[in-house]
Amino acid sequence: MRRNIKKFMSAILTAVMLIMTACSGSNALNEEDGLRYQPEWTKDAVIYEVNVRQYTEEGTFRAFSDHLQELKDMGVTTLWFMPIHPISKTKRSGVLGSYYSITDYRAVNPEFGTAEDFAALVEKAHDMGFHVMLDWVANHTGWDSTWITEHPDWYTQDEQGNIISPEGMGWPDVADLNYDNSDMRAEMIDCMKYWVEEYDVDGFRCDFAGGVPLDFWEDARAQLDAIKPIYMLAEDDLAKELLNTAFDLNYNWGLYDAMVSVAKDSKKANILKIYIPDNLPDGTYTLNFLDNHDKNSYERTIMEGFGADSLSAMFAFIYTIPGAPLIYTGDEIGLDHKIEFMEKDTVDWESSDYSYRELLTKLGEIRSGNPALYCGNYGGNINYYETDNKNIFAFYRQKGDNCIKCIYNLSKREQTIDVSEIVDGTETVLLHGEEEMEEHPVSEDGLAGEVTLQPWEFWIISEKKG
Repeated sequence: MRRNIKKFMSAILTAVMLIMTACSGSNALNEEDGLRYQPEWTKDAVIYEVNVRQYTEEGTFRAFSDHLQELKDMGVTTLWFMPIHPISKTKRSGVLGSYYSITDYRAVNPEFGTAEDFAALVEKAHDMGFHVMLDWVANHTGWDSTWITEHPDWYTQDEQGNIISPEGMGWPDVADLNYDNSDMRAEMIDCMKYWVEEYDVDGFRCDFAGGVPLDFWEDARAQLDAIKPIYMLAEDDLAKELLNTAFDLNYNWGLYDAMVSVAKDSKKANILKIYIPDNLPDGTYTLNFLDNHDKNSYERTIMEGFGADSLSAMFAFIYTIPGAPLIYTGDEIGLDHKIEFMEKDTVDWESSDYSYRELLTKLGEIRSGNPALYCGNYGGNINYYETDNKNIFAFYRQKGDNCIKCIYNLSKREQTIDVSEIVDGTETVLLHGEEEMEEHPVSEDGLAGEVTLQPWEFWIISEKKG
């Protein structure tokens, strides 16, 4: 009876929260145009995944804080911190353990510093104009969590009553949570609210989001949005219903795999159209990336995936197509090293012969300065130019009088294209490859008629409409 009463009260609270959220306009339909919008600050989001342990030799919040200006200068707007919570020792994998084997959802990993250190980092980041997202692991805890002994019914158990790891995942260092338990659900949401209320974080990247029931995420989102507008990223690309109300964006795993195939010359550029979705719930979009901690540590480095020849074009591509671009720790130097996941393995920032910081800075400026490239309903849809060359990827995006045209040769060979239907000579070149960073009239480059594009050559062009 007590649990039924709690479920009833929780349902009432959720309904109230949803009404409050709708009235606030956060992640809700806009009264003027009837479209759904995410928090306003997300419109030109450039997300950076922070690996605190490996970013500096110290591996601390304080040490990382000293590098915020570098990321600000590079056009990063949003910091996603990999899990910052204490890591379980029981059944630990590796020396330092996985960030995703969490002991206490309301504490910080002492390896990184103190709670006060993290609060100071968030405050400094906010003062500099960043927004902060926490990596949230809701599917499971580590074996040292007090929930194990205090609330064993909060976990999935076998027929003998033993708590088990998530089945079929190969994660022996974690224990699977039982989402049939309403008390556990309520506490999980309270833990998320704690970081919003006490540390003023702006959102969550939710690990293995598809492994947690949809109605939990919808309850959590409603209660979080009642505190302030929240940004929610789902590590998922299959359960599109997660984007109905709970999440703003999800992963574009398919695009990543297709881009690697294009870079390795096993597929042609036109295949990428399949992975730029146009059927997501209103206003939502994908996270587009060339790297992340899973890909880097367990599959391939960004250089192994794309190589130095194609990397500039691929960076430009994910900044200009619909969605939000992600940069992982080390990508800005084309780090060709698989960062250890459970050991100390500081990024050697002097180890690369490449630097993409200037390019990323320019791409960030182009993105923030052109509404056509904004995320979701803030920006423009993608419209493709039809060409006979499957290696050329050409499109435009328009919002109001702002129109951005892009032409990419996504191949390792010269390609010919007639640009007569794309440019008329009145446009402004915002970026032509990595070498030409200064804006100039398109007429100065002789981009007219039939042209030959060098391997991985690309153009980002602005035209004022109306």
